Amino acid sequence: MSAPVPRLSPSVEDYLKAVFALTRRDEAAATSALAESLGVQPSSVTGMVKRLAGDGLLEHVPYRGVSLTDRGRHEALRILRRHRVLETYLTERLGFAWDDVHDEAERLEHAASDRLIEAMADALGDPSHDPHGAPIPTASGEIEPMDFPSLAQCVPGERVTVRAVPDEHGDELRAMEARGLRPGVRVTIQEWGHGDGPVTIRVGGDGAPTTTVSVDLARRILVAQGDEP
Repeated sequence: MSAPVPRLSPSVEDYLKAVFALTRRDEAAATSALAESLGVQPSSVTGMVKRLAGDGLLEHVPYRGVSLTDRGRHEALRILRRHRVLETYLTERLGFAWDDVHDEAERLEHAASDRLIEAMADALGDPSHDPHGAPIPTASGEIEPMDFPSLAQCVPGERVTVRAVPDEHGDELRAMEARGLRPGVRVTIQEWGHGDGPVTIRVGGDGAPTTTVSVDLARRILVAQGDEP
C-alpha cells in the first residue's frame, strides 16, 4: 500500500496559485511579477522557484520566467478550487458580503480538508462560478477558460456583459457594488477619458445613469461581447 501524498505547505500553494494567475494565457511568469504578486523580495522568489522546479512543480524558462508543470497545474487548481468554493459558501450560506470573503478564504484554503471542501461544494449544488464570476475548477482538475476581453479593450458605443471582477480588494468591490458592477450586468461604454483618464460607462438599460471606473480597474474586469449572459 503506497504512502499518502503529503500536503504542500501554505507558502508553496500560494506560489503555485500565483504562477497560475500570471500564466493563464500560456505565457511564462516573470520572477519580478511573481514577487510583486506575492509581496516578497525577488531574491526570495529565486530561491523558491529553484526549490519548486526541483520538486517537479515548476519549469524555469531561461530569460522568460517560470511556468507550471502538469503536476504544478493540478496542485494550483486544487487550491484554487478550495478558495472559490470557500468564497461561495461564505457568501451564500453564512451571509458574508462579497467584499469580505477573499481574505477569509485565503486563511481557510490551507487548513480545510478535502472532505470539508467537497461537502461544501455538494451543499451548494456544485457551483460553477464564485461570487465574483470566476470559474471554480472541478474536483477532477478542469477549469472553464476565461478568454474574455477586459472592459479596457472595449470602444465607445459597445455593449458588453460583465463576466468576472477582481476580488482581492474589498474597497474596489464596495465601489463596484455601489455602481451596480456585478457579473451578469450589461454595460455600455460611453467614452474614454484623455490619457489614463477614467472610462465612462452606463450600467444597465438606456435610462440608467452613467458612472466612471479607472483604467486600472477596467483592465481587470472581464466582459463578454454583446448581450451574452
